[in-house]
Amino acid sequence: MSISGIQGHLLQVTVVGCTNLKNTEWISRQDPYVCLEYGSTQHRTSTCTDGGKMPIFQEKFTFSLIEGLREINVVVWNSNTVTYDDFIGIGKVQLQRVLSYGYDDNPWPLQTKTGRYAGEARLIMRYEKAQNPVIPFAPSAPPYATSPYQFPPYSTLPQSYPTPSPYPAYPSYPSSMYPPLSTYPPPSAYPPPPLPSAYPPASPYYPPGPGFYPPPPY
Repeated sequence: MSISGIQGHLLQVTVVGCTNLKNTEWISRQDPYVCLEYGSTQHRTSTCTDGGKMPIFQEKFTFSLIEGLREINVVVWNSNTVTYDDFIGIGKVQLQRVLSYGYDDNPWPLQTKTGRYAGEARLIMRYEKAQNPVIPFAPSAPPYATSPYQFPPYSTLPQSYPTPSPYPAYPSYPSSMYPPLSTYPPPSAYPPPPLPSAYPPASPYYPPGPGFYPPPPY
């Protein structure tokens, strides 16, 4: 299908992420970033620190289309702080589908300098002035965007009931079996406790003091 009259129109490109990237690090996790090149226009994503083989970016860019230019170069690098950045892979994104239908979310393969497989780049492209626009119901989600947790609906949640006590219940008695408190005499009605008796007087039969004994014989 021949497409013309796109000069100066806007193309929106969202860099979602990458999958199965070639690993350029031996010890730590690599820090990838993506560069997009279209004509003389270049865009770069932020660095996904410790992104490893599955970095996620979710960054949006806009390109002004050029008549006759139907592909975007996508290049993935590993950011280094001391040495030069490591080249991971390059791919060519074809614009025929998005210019025809206004939407494209296919993954694009990446290759090393020797032509070997280096992973995939996931882009979402939108073009508002397509000849045969289609409305996507929902873009296909990448595997790393799927939540591993699945929660059941509220109607299927089990109901909790109180746990029966293992001890027998005590019988309850009517209050009429017990006399009211007013029938008991007040504390002042009781007789006072008896006082302790006086100590007995000293016995007269104890021996006299030391002055009454005869002097010892010498």
